[in-house]
Amino acid sequence: MTKLSVNINKIATLRNARGGNVPNLLVVAKDIEDFGAQGITIHPRPDERHIRYADARELKDTVMTEYNIEGNPNKNFIALVLDVKPTQVTLVPDAEDAITSNAGWDTIKHHDYLKDVIKTFKEYGIRTSIFVDPDTAMVEGAAKVGADRIELYTESFAHNYGIAKNLEDKNAAIQPFIDAAKTATKLGLGINAGHDLSLDNIKFFKENIPNLLEVSIGHALICEALYFGLDNVVNMYLHKLK
Repeated sequence: MTKLSVNINKIATLRNARGGNVPNLLVVAKDIEDFGAQGITIHPRPDERHIRYADARELKDTVMTEYNIEGNPNKNFIALVLDVKPTQVTLVPDAEDAITSNAGWDTIKHHDYLKDVIKTFKEYGIRTSIFVDPDTAMVEGAAKVGADRIELYTESFAHNYGIAKNLEDKNAAIQPFIDAAKTATKLGLGINAGHDLSLDNIKFFKENIPNLLEVSIGHALICEALYFGLDNVVNMYLHKLK
């Protein structure tokens, strides 16, 4: 079964909108695990507009499943990850002012940089994943810099699947991801995926991507929870990921 890691950035956004501690991020993270999710993901950004660095440290003692911290590995982010020592760190090349992640790494251009960063994390026993577009060359580059896993950036799949008129269109939307996943498997890389995956498209994605270990879902899941409830939505995803 593919693991579900829930990104709780949007919970922090809601809390920060009014100040105070409602909703309580730590309680929500624990509840999500109790509902059945196998992981918690956070993506702190330099301006701490949603997840704060203090949250990352406090969650260390709360998260009992897999703890995944995403972000661009600047000096402060690296220090945070080495302090917290999560289960996994996912390297994402987002700019400081990015609203959300919008591209994968160029693992060829940034080979030396990524190799050095990953070496540091792995010395501390932290599993490393690199956020990449569904491009076999970028997947090959991820293997060369020493990553343990890749996280496939799925925005293009979600968009093209959403406008697909028939099965042929859906198959075209997912084919680059199938090719990237097969390359990753051949190179011994684990496969994660995330960005714009939702209840509408997750089953098709899961059924077509070989060896999919984990999906990280935040924005869509929290939006869906407004209608169905958080407990229900987590279990709806778990059912589709079987």
